[in-house]
Amino acid sequence: MPDATPAGRALLREFTLDPADNERLANLCGPLDDNLRSVEARLGVEIRRRGSAFRVQGERAAACEALLRDLFRATATEEITPAAVNLALRDHADDAAGTHDAGTHDAGTRDAGTPEAGALDDEPGLRVLRGTIRARGPNQKEYLRRIRRHDLTFGVGPAGTGKTYLAVACAVEALQNDQVRRIVLVRPAVEAGERLGFLPGDLSQKVDPYLRPMYDALYEMLGFDRVAKLIERNVIEVAPLAFMRGRSLNDSFIILDESQNTTVEQMKMFLTRIGFGSRAVVTGDPTQTDLPPGRASGLRHALEVLRGVTGVAVQYFEARDVVRHPLVQRIVQAYEAREPREGES
Repeated sequence: MPDATPAGRALLREFTLDPADNERLANLCGPLDDNLRSVEARLGVEIRRRGSAFRVQGERAAACEALLRDLFRATATEEITPAAVNLALRDHADDAAGTHDAGTHDAGTRDAGTPEAGALDDEPGLRVLRGTIRARGPNQKEYLRRIRRHDLTFGVGPAGTGKTYLAVACAVEALQNDQVRRIVLVRPAVEAGERLGFLPGDLSQKVDPYLRPMYDALYEMLGFDRVAKLIERNVIEVAPLAFMRGRSLNDSFIILDESQNTTVEQMKMFLTRIGFGSRAVVTGDPTQTDLPPGRASGLRHALEVLRGVTGVAVQYFEARDVVRHPLVQRIVQAYEAREPREGES
């Protein structure tokens, strides 16, 4: 029996789009209802349609109704493409931003990365093909929450804190839930000076060793055979940073790993590749750069420049978040304790 309370009505919207023009309705919904699926994924609602009658269920049902009415009005004069849907979603999100200040302006706030005890205990795990992946500790839980709620998230901290692994898990979950159409995994090959022509083998053999951590995470979550098939179909792309130049990636989940080894120019180039319907996660450890002397890290620069920018989140990790061998945690703590003293001398 439907919930007749005000809260229940807010979660369910039933409406009709007039005039009942089949051509305009087909334009609105897109091929195989792709436009409606995109709206469902972005707003977290369920849409049912019979002719021109729509039924929308979910916490953001009212926002979905307003969006569909705006798009339907536009069908009178223009084609509703996936890019048009994403643009409309962004415009509606901007309109709502004034009433949702919390969580969207947290770039660069170090202390905000540590939630109150128990505040995120109900945060669901990441469901991938081979099981469910759960965060360990409050910072990992907050990291997952921020990735899910922001278009761009920075994960900053020492090795072994799960930055890359959890980002890949979020990407796999988004792909399985049809929230994105592809996964793009990127890493600078700076350890080779990016002079890949001097390394033996074809391009894949030159680049793959630097991308191995992301491959390992994919194999664990999806299995070797499925990863190989998805790479063959270009649903998963693993590429060096230089391959991002001149591209615009729509409906993609993009991960830049080891971002401390990007230059300022490379980081700006990467961040401006984010297209409609895409999410990006940038991971790195500013204390472990392999850049030539005198070159500023793009990660450090981006964290300063993007502080306070709407839609950008930063999650910092510390030695206590390391989930590898206990000795690794003690090693990280020893280096962290040593660095401030060296800076003073």
